[in-house]
Amino acid sequence: MASLFAGLLTLMLLDFTGVLHTWLGWMAKVQFLPAVLALNIGVVVCLLLLTLVFGRVYCSVICPLGVFQDLVSWFAGKFRKNRFRYSKALSKLRYIVLLLFIASLLDGTGFLLVKLLAPYSAYGRMVSSLLQPIYIGMNNGLAWVAERVGSYAFYSVDVWMKSLPLLGIAILTFVVLVVLAWRGGRTYCNTICPVGTLLGLVSRFSWMKPVIDTEKCNGCGLCERNCKASCINSKGHDIDYSRCVACMNCIDKCKRGAIKYVPVWGSKGKKVSNEAATCSADTSRRAFVLTATAMAAGAALKAEEKTVDGGLAEILDKKVPKRQTAILPPGALTAKHFADHCTACQLCVSACPNGVLRPSTSFEHFMQPELSYERGYCRPECTRCSQVCPAGAIKPITRETKASTQVGHAVWLRDNCIVLTDGVSCGNCERHCPTGAIQMVPLDQDKGHGKGRGRSHSIPVIDVERCIGCGACENLCPARPYSAIYVEGHLATKLI
Repeated sequence: MASLFAGLLTLMLLDFTGVLHTWLGWMAKVQFLPAVLALNIGVVVCLLLLTLVFGRVYCSVICPLGVFQDLVSWFAGKFRKNRFRYSKALSKLRYIVLLLFIASLLDGTGFLLVKLLAPYSAYGRMVSSLLQPIYIGMNNGLAWVAERVGSYAFYSVDVWMKSLPLLGIAILTFVVLVVLAWRGGRTYCNTICPVGTLLGLVSRFSWMKPVIDTEKCNGCGLCERNCKASCINSKGHDIDYSRCVACMNCIDKCKRGAIKYVPVWGSKGKKVSNEAATCSADTSRRAFVLTATAMAAGAALKAEEKTVDGGLAEILDKKVPKRQTAILPPGALTAKHFADHCTACQLCVSACPNGVLRPSTSFEHFMQPELSYERGYCRPECTRCSQVCPAGAIKPITRETKASTQVGHAVWLRDNCIVLTDGVSCGNCERHCPTGAIQMVPLDQDKGHGKGRGRSHSIPVIDVERCIGCGACENLCPARPYSAIYVEGHLATKLI
């Protein structure tokens, strides 16, 4: 069940067509932190109730980062059996990290800590930075084969590095998690992860728990040596339920049937009545899987790049202009709202079909997406980013609203315009402006630049009130390496 959930969620993060999100988007919305930031009270309450009834099943089934650690631990177990040992909980460290995490959420200025530690966001960064290039490469291989046989079932997509710092963070996160999971199983979940610590507090009082029957237990220690959460003290017949992720490994490994997953009362692993202990482990596990699945579902909201032109002259890559204000995605409302809600999970970056969203490299908004138009422009009819955001950082908007939402305004740079530098006619910016915010006027009407250039050439004039900041003018401007027209962002989006 856990592998299926994590596999489908990973496919949704990899998908660049947006098709899978129509069916699987609810999987991102039932992740704990995005639900909290989106004020999705129904999902949060369901997850807390799920934990209160069954323990930390969210960590073992729904959280993709937890399943990833289990996968690494499973591989490690092929080389070394029964390798775990009971260890005391590092409670002070866990609660300090949780308090810092909550303070960062409330304050907003320390949101970098939230983005780094949030489990869903960390997994999203690893998938988009490390796995998606491989996925797109495989897609491009299929597209190449399909083209040769006259089929268009696949189409080629550019593979490009969206952010070098983000790639470094993703690699570091991957290495740390692999090392910790290889050596100690769920070390990250039970030491650093703030979501795990919070749900661990709730799971102390869960109704269903694995309980050791001291009359049947012979002290062999198999349960302790196979507990990836290192929370079973076989000598003391004690289980730390704040760290137990309800994986049921202990039940599978116990040869005497001394551990049962049964309803209990109280926060410690006390001996249960014989009547409760008669409940079989298999029945308990089936009930847990079916109920967890039902509650999770009920919480759901519903080619090769050209490098030369026709004359075989080299085409220079465009460089990012120095914007005073970053461009917010449509639906982001304000810069503060976006910064306070975005967890930098990279789902919108991966899903953007126009290649205009990329992680920010600025310290203040590090890893959070912003618009940049070197590889495309934000098409007025596209609302993909607002559809996929699980944290409420980008509010859902309609196509009609998107076409009227102003995220910035165009600025013309005289010194870069080829009409003035090369003395040729252009007008690309006017032709491609979807709102008609740009008009070309004759050079002789521009008093500072009309001498010796001829009356046939024109320069752009921008109506800032009509411009929505889509970036079509910036992207399609032939000037290199910097466009002669670029978009300056706004601190708040507005309808025009």
